[in-house]
Amino acid sequence: MEQLRSPRSIQKVVGLQSGSGGYPGPVAYRRWSGIPILSPSVIEPISHLYPVAQGQIEPVVLLVGLAVGVDYSMFYLRRKLEERHAGRSGETALARAAATSGRAVLISGLTVMTAMAGMLLAGNAVFISLGLGTMLVVAVAIVGSVTVLPAVMASLGDRIEWGRVPFIAKRRTKGTSRVWSWLVARVLRRPVLSMTLAIGLLLALAAPALAMRTVDPGVVGLPPNLAIMQTYHRIEAAFPGAPMSALVVVTAKDVTSSNVSAGVAAMDRAIMSRTGQMGGPVVEAISPDHTVAIVTVSLAGSGTNTKSTSALAVLRGQVIPATIGRVSGARAYVTGMTAASVDFNETMKQHLPLVFIFVLGLAFLLLLLSFRSVVIPLVTIVLNLLSVGAAYGVMVLVFQFGYLRSLIGAQDVGGVIDWIPLFLLVVLFGLSMDYHVLILSRIREGHERGLSTSRAVAEGITTTAGVITSAALVMVAVFAIFATLSEIDFKQLGVALASAVLIDATVVRVVLLPSAMTVLGRWNWYLPRWLAFLARPRTVPVAIEVPTTDLAA
Repeated sequence: MEQLRSPRSIQKVVGLQSGSGGYPGPVAYRRWSGIPILSPSVIEPISHLYPVAQGQIEPVVLLVGLAVGVDYSMFYLRRKLEERHAGRSGETALARAAATSGRAVLISGLTVMTAMAGMLLAGNAVFISLGLGTMLVVAVAIVGSVTVLPAVMASLGDRIEWGRVPFIAKRRTKGTSRVWSWLVARVLRRPVLSMTLAIGLLLALAAPALAMRTVDPGVVGLPPNLAIMQTYHRIEAAFPGAPMSALVVVTAKDVTSSNVSAGVAAMDRAIMSRTGQMGGPVVEAISPDHTVAIVTVSLAGSGTNTKSTSALAVLRGQVIPATIGRVSGARAYVTGMTAASVDFNETMKQHLPLVFIFVLGLAFLLLLLSFRSVVIPLVTIVLNLLSVGAAYGVMVLVFQFGYLRSLIGAQDVGGVIDWIPLFLLVVLFGLSMDYHVLILSRIREGHERGLSTSRAVAEGITTTAGVITSAALVMVAVFAIFATLSEIDFKQLGVALASAVLIDATVVRVVLLPSAMTVLGRWNWYLPRWLAFLARPRTVPVAIEVPTTDLAA
């Protein structure tokens, strides 16, 4: 059902995009670049090289590709239109857009791919397949933005503005927004106060994340309208309180030998004696070659709650070591829903520091090389962590504490889905770089022209505010599609990403970023002497000028 609903929802979002900037250009590019069409083609090669999480990777890759592709095309197109309205010829405007926004798209895309690569270190097949898929689809968006899009824009010329919305297009002619100009002026008038209030708001939103509880929803997370779930509920009504099962897999050269059989029998007796935690009926199954025996054990609880995890700990830590674990040549493993949930959480805890170090470290290096400053990468990392923390807090408020949960029709699963926090960190860190790099590039352009930090910040924010707002609205609309799907995993992911992008594009990039850079002043561009080899001449990218032609009426 999710695969059937996604394309129609995507068509609605793409249709909305034509009005966000007053021009149809991004829609034309999205249609010709074919990211939605290419997404399955991107996944196919991966499936031959690595196991792919069917049903999970496709919609994520599709919507991430749509989000970044639309953003990149908007950045490119908006800069070309600004240069054109400044009186430059079409060829010169396109060349300057390539030298500025094109470079920003390349830096942003590489940073997004770097962040997505962090999922390769998560130690889980689902994350690895998601990481590979999203990296490839972002690479396709980058290639399309620096090849197909400029070619389409060059062939269309001024006809790219055909069909524009007059009111919106007129407001965007000068490249600035009066609303954002007014807001940025108030922020920069009292930068310390603005920065303090923004940080306070983000920390307040992030506070509930301290109580976050990650869970594996199990069967509870499946849509209740599925036929199999209706059957499950009828069985549950007929046999109320039936415990969840765990599977103890015993391996040996011959599981029917006397010593192994005695060990399994001792384990059965120990299980039956643990009333209230586990019990019968204990069912055994032996493979035809007598090398594997599977013992089915009933655990207390729902399968993922505290009762179930406690029973699993007793089974693994006390029952098995005291019985079958003492038999020489025999090994016992525990699997099942409860074991899978516990093991997944342990894997995430072990690999999360590696993902953090990898993503933050490589992002720091990329931004250091791009902007020749050690302060800007550090500020970027802090801002992104504040955004992620605020998104975590929103998730806990909605899905764990229950505020507004019924509004989106989400069932109560007792917490946040266990794989979402790590995925959200990687994806949000990557996607926020779309507009963050664009803003920083415009600020640096002003700085290299000799403007003061405050003036460069004001110019960079106000000239990019319109396209940043449109890009954020596109992302919010795209990710809100997830919240309309029936599975609780996608609902949580949609709410988390949509709220995170909204917070990041408003509070962080429009209030916190300019106020922090204004307070830092010249320190924004600090580069230690031992990194002086990274410095470059202070020049603004200049395209070859050609005779200016009159703008089309």
